[in-house]
Amino acid sequence: MNKEILKNIKVLYVEDEDDVREFTGKTIKAIVKDIIITKDGKEGLEAYLNNKDIDLIVTDINMPRMGGLEMCKEIKRINKEVPIVITSAHNDPIFLKQAIDVGVSAYAMKPIDLYQLIESMIKAVEPIFLRNQLKEINLSLEERVEEGVKKIKSILDAQDNIVFVSNTKTITNVNKKFLEFFDVNSLEEFLMKSPCISSYFKEDKGCFNLKSITGIEKNWIKYLINLNEVDRIVKIVNKNGEDRVFTINIDDYKQNDFYIVSLTDITELKEKSNLLEYQANHDLLTGLFNRQKFHEIFGKEIRRDKRYQNELSLIIFDIDNFKIFNDKYGHNIGDEVLKFIAQIVSKNVREHDTVVRWGVEEFIVLLPETNIAGAIKVAEKIRVALENFQDKTIPEKITASFGVTTLSKEDNESSFIQKANDALYEAKIQGRNRVISKN
Repeated sequence: MNKEILKNIKVLYVEDEDDVREFTGKTIKAIVKDIIITKDGKEGLEAYLNNKDIDLIVTDINMPRMGGLEMCKEIKRINKEVPIVITSAHNDPIFLKQAIDVGVSAYAMKPIDLYQLIESMIKAVEPIFLRNQLKEINLSLEERVEEGVKKIKSILDAQDNIVFVSNTKTITNVNKKFLEFFDVNSLEEFLMKSPCISSYFKEDKGCFNLKSITGIEKNWIKYLINLNEVDRIVKIVNKNGEDRVFTINIDDYKQNDFYIVSLTDITELKEKSNLLEYQANHDLLTGLFNRQKFHEIFGKEIRRDKRYQNELSLIIFDIDNFKIFNDKYGHNIGDEVLKFIAQIVSKNVREHDTVVRWGVEEFIVLLPETNIAGAIKVAEKIRVALENFQDKTIPEKITASFGVTTLSKEDNESSFIQKANDALYEAKIQGRNRVISKN
């Protein structure tokens, strides 16, 4: 790690826990030029307003009075380029998604590993260090001399980020990280394979690629400069065939018509956010949506149905005598039954239908644009598939009872589900393993 770059920066450190603030603050103070330490977001924001020369923000997320992300959002309105490192012990996907949206550069999980924290600080501040060093050299592309080229190469190679210099037509300089990532020995070798790095940007949801460019603008760098920081995210495959996600920082030297582009790897932060978001919205045993996600979808579908009157139906079903599987054969067999049921149901509904694990052995299927007759057919299809299912690991036959209903003008979320529950109860009374509907 290039720790030398930390000696010239001023840090704002925000942490509400006294012991953590005291210990970590002393550690940071020993390796940076100057540090301002505050105990919550409100104090941190006031400190920044009074010290606009702060180079880096290191902050906790969850704090009293004003949280770290709220503070950073306010600071980004003043200076959108200031780098941010977040520290948090929380595995809440909402926080991590907000962190990406705010434009954090790196993160360190609590309890704090000082080595990881320092590495994150270096990674976050490198683009600014690079920009300042190049300004000090004050070297234009037109006036390059051999010594100037050596200085640029030395500065670029010191960075942990992927960095390259480009004019309006082509890349003119790259650092070691660039060559290592694309598995080439020189810039010339890279340019023989592809004239532009943008051709490596993968098409993926939430990531920029060349197809994102609209209108007559053909210069992707100029296009990205005008985007918000949260939208300057790209995905590139490395030499090992692995997807890596980067944020892009661009410094535009208009007087010399060239750009310094820095790619910061945020793959782990993005993956952590995606994983936690999945865990928050899914039942971890079956992989189906959970109640929390269902209510989010449910409200939207009801509002859509009442607006467009395109019919919304609901199936709720319950595994018959499920207690036998757990009591007689053990919870492992019970869990396997639930997994098989999730697979069977998912195979017998449409892609835009919503399948939810509602209770221990209870499931819901939400069917947009489906009338009561269509919903009954779907329920019957699932019932038969369960009844006919056989697997050597499951010692008992699986059956289920189904309640089916469709949304009426008078229904709200509670009454809609209650109608389906009433129909399910009737199916149980009538002997189980059947479909009952109620309008």
